[in-house]
Amino acid sequence: MKIIDVVCSRGLTGFYFDDQRAIKANAHHDGFTYKGVPVTPGFQNVRQAGESVSVMLVLEDGQVGYGDCAAVQYSGAGGRDPLFLAKDFIPVIESDIKARLVGRELNSFKELAEDIDSMVDAKTGRLIHTALRYGVTQAILDAVAKAKKKLMCEVIAEEYGTQVSEREIPVFTQSGDDRYLNSDKMIIKKAQVLPHALINNVAEKLGADGEKLLEYVSWLRDRIFALRTDESYAPTLHIDVYGTLGIAFNNDIERIVSYCRQLEQAAAPLKLRIEGPVDVEERDKQIEVLAQITARLHEENIQVEIVADEWCNTFEDIKLFADKGAGDMLQIKTPDLGGINNIIESVLYCKAKGVGAYQGGTCNETDRSAQVCVHIAMATQPVQMLAKPGMGVDEGLMIVYNEMNRILALRKARKA
Repeated sequence: MKIIDVVCSRGLTGFYFDDQRAIKANAHHDGFTYKGVPVTPGFQNVRQAGESVSVMLVLEDGQVGYGDCAAVQYSGAGGRDPLFLAKDFIPVIESDIKARLVGRELNSFKELAEDIDSMVDAKTGRLIHTALRYGVTQAILDAVAKAKKKLMCEVIAEEYGTQVSEREIPVFTQSGDDRYLNSDKMIIKKAQVLPHALINNVAEKLGADGEKLLEYVSWLRDRIFALRTDESYAPTLHIDVYGTLGIAFNNDIERIVSYCRQLEQAAAPLKLRIEGPVDVEERDKQIEVLAQITARLHEENIQVEIVADEWCNTFEDIKLFADKGAGDMLQIKTPDLGGINNIIESVLYCKAKGVGAYQGGTCNETDRSAQVCVHIAMATQPVQMLAKPGMGVDEGLMIVYNEMNRILALRKARKA
């Protein structure tokens, strides 16, 4: 089975592009947008519409394999590629990438994906944009699965020597700024990991001494116990603080560790993860500081897991963070890795190193990229995967949860 055409369409994502540096510099909410001056190159506003590109591979028999190119909400920050705008990148697909794919046999996902993932931009001499590699390799996986009449997760398991999960993988839901009302939605639907909470500003959300986040975590714990209808429901709390602990406590490790003890007490008896406690704006230093924080928490027997995010972008980054113990869990931020072959390799590497693998991503993806990511998770079995796209809870959780259970039901029916 060969690819005979590549067709593109412009699309919207499930959220927005936000200028993270401008927000950290105290850009303020104005309704649903932000007041402030953009700082990161490419941004026209602090918040602007998220864009995607759908890539469709037409096969000889008329079937179509497709995937969506998308980039993270905080594009251009933390060592990432620049803002992904459809008008700038559709021409690259229609010229360079199409020429590379048309006529190719769909015998191996891994082989084709690695070929696309290694493509270099002739103008810059760098790898083509991560969003391009992300979406095109999704389409390749779907096309190979259609050619072989298998599920996408089954293609991955066959080529990487893994087992497709026979159980649900915990899904992590994210609240956006509506961290109270959306937490209720998560509790009602028994989300296993929640609520993300988007603590990306010291003054408004963390508090100068962390008091606002402590109050929120205490409220969240009490709310779960008040609303749950099943006493066995005890979700993991996972809060993303976007480096604000470092800002509030001047990157003082002992103060951060002491504050984590307070957070542990506020969350008890629920398990707590803190994502991105610091962002020191440089990868090697980030690894060093996160490794120190993680080690100190272990030494003090503080039951708070540290999750690495910023500067842990590529497969090579993930290997370095895992090797150095820079976090109890690493977010594998799916669009940042380029080709989805790197997501697979990253989850397997973390598992081999005994580090928690969180197959994440961004609210700024699409329904299609989320579905493909479910197949990756079911084939590699990370600790948790992200409900995406969007910040409304219901939509992202529905897309991910339903795709996961389709896989489980189809494979169970086949065995029966």
